[in-house]
Amino acid sequence: MKTNNNDEQRKTLPFPGKYILKSTVFIVASLFVSAALLGFLGYLNLNAFAGFKLIPKRFKPRFPYQCDVQDQTHQIPFSQNLTSRLHPNRSQPSSCPSYFRWIHEDLRPWKATGITRDMVEKASKTAHFRLVIHRGKAYVKRYRKSIQTRDDFTLWGILQLLRWYPGKLPDLDLMFDADDRPVVRSDDYTGQQNKDPPPLFRYCSDDASLDIVFPDWSFWGWAEVNIKPWGKSLEAIQEGNNITQWKDRVAYAYWRGNPYVDPTRGELLKCNVSENEEWNTRLYVQDWDKETKEGFKNSNLENQCTHRYKIYIEGWAWSVSEKYIMACDSMTLYVKPRFYDFYIRGMMPLQHYWPIRDDAKCTSLKFAVHWGNTHVDKAREIGELGSRFIREEVNMKYVYDYMFHLLNEYAKLLKFKVNVPSDAEEITPESLGCAATERWRDFMAESMVMSPSEEFPCDMVPPYDRLALKEVTERKANLTRQVELWEDQYFHDLANKP
Repeated sequence: MKTNNNDEQRKTLPFPGKYILKSTVFIVASLFVSAALLGFLGYLNLNAFAGFKLIPKRFKPRFPYQCDVQDQTHQIPFSQNLTSRLHPNRSQPSSCPSYFRWIHEDLRPWKATGITRDMVEKASKTAHFRLVIHRGKAYVKRYRKSIQTRDDFTLWGILQLLRWYPGKLPDLDLMFDADDRPVVRSDDYTGQQNKDPPPLFRYCSDDASLDIVFPDWSFWGWAEVNIKPWGKSLEAIQEGNNITQWKDRVAYAYWRGNPYVDPTRGELLKCNVSENEEWNTRLYVQDWDKETKEGFKNSNLENQCTHRYKIYIEGWAWSVSEKYIMACDSMTLYVKPRFYDFYIRGMMPLQHYWPIRDDAKCTSLKFAVHWGNTHVDKAREIGELGSRFIREEVNMKYVYDYMFHLLNEYAKLLKFKVNVPSDAEEITPESLGCAATERWRDFMAESMVMSPSEEFPCDMVPPYDRLALKEVTERKANLTRQVELWEDQYFHDLANKP
């Protein structure tokens, strides 16, 4: 039988519709495979697939992937997190907040001489640990245990700095004292030949000391009293601010704390409301032992933004409570301090807080509340400006920038080659974090940097010249004196009322 040429063609030539169908199936399948891969790698937001926007997806912070613990098997290693390796459109750095100028002042005692290895090692007398950063890695020699876990969380914060700005810190060698009060007294090193002060880092200092001020451990969490890392706490406090508007807040001054750590706090309790006297205050004793047993039900920071005025007063030294109090949008009544931390020197009385006399607390507090309730708009403005300063200039980005610039400026003063001591051990997020348990572990996980900053550090501000520094100091003193004059006049008029 003869075969028809047209039939042969139909047998040998491909059918177009079949190829179109196969191609369509292949393309669709490829799209889904690509979408799944991009979603896995963190670039595609699958919930917004309709828009098909190629955007980096933020990973939920998890604990170091090497930890052999339950529910950590999906941890994405820092080095493999694609959002940590791609930095499109890095923004140009802005100028650092003005309080960064104090870095220069804190390091001024060593500007002329530099810092020798012998000076560093002399600071070991009171130090809790020695920190060496060498080729981007951190090494620690421990001398003694700190109160609670201050040392561990301080070191944890330094490890996060190394992850925030990887490869950007120079080699350095320093001593850190995690106790409260400064110990390097300037009088001990004034006018003496061949006796240089030891450079010692700590959380606060005072005008009579040379200790170098560094951000405190609680920025990464204070597990012993259930205070979460600063980023989380700041978010919670802001939510608390929104619950009770300023005009609806209780028109008294509020304080809750431990009055037994220093006599000045015991004196504050005498200013509480009583049957015989109304000092315009509402003061409460914080029993941390009871709070611990009851699960910290009554100590949530976000629930303490319900008064128009909040009192800050030091304890044994400066108090960690400062930043939480000042973040509440309430006008902070700031009892005259002896100590300072790293940022308070950038704040100004009558702009960010209301100064309170230390030697006449009760009358000073009474007048402050009276003034605020008769100048409501101005009192609210002071509270809001103080809180804005805390939110915008003491956020974690600037905390890391302060640490970065302080350590860089310190390293410039070292006159010796940094080596790792033979008895120092390398620390990593895994070596610190994997050993932690319960809240300690949770807070480390919450505060862990998961990818490097997409911004450069802020531009370091120049040091004060002597005249500018004098003007800043005098302005603070004059504003404080102005408040005292208003107060004196108020009570004079009150006493002379017919």
